[in-house]
Amino acid sequence: MAIKNLDLDTTATYVFDSVTGAPSNTAITTIIVCNNSATVPAMFDLHFVEQGVPYDNDKTRVINNLELEPKETFSFDSERVVLSQGDNIYFMADVVNPGDTPNLSATISYLEV
Repeated sequence: MAIKNLDLDTTATYVFDSVTGAPSNTAITTIIVCNNSATVPAMFDLHFVEQGVPYDNDKTRVINNLELEPKETFSFDSERVVLSQGDNIYFMADVVNPGDTPNLSATISYLEV
């Protein structure tokens, strides 16, 4: 089992290398997103993107503007997602109030199967 830790930003944040994507047959076991701010609510989108396909809000997004209050954590752990080599996961963070800065982090737990 392996993990990846990421800071989420208002530009696309890829879990795996954006050129080569996921290793061969990767099973995602858990995704945890944490709002590390004590005062600023933030939100995020989550996309699962097939190799060779550009992300598309209408086709690849599986979580849309999920809002996390300050110090709140979200866990995506009841489903397993298997990625083929080259597939990818990416996040897009945003803030609820213009002018704030998102302070979100994500941890992805995965197995190569």
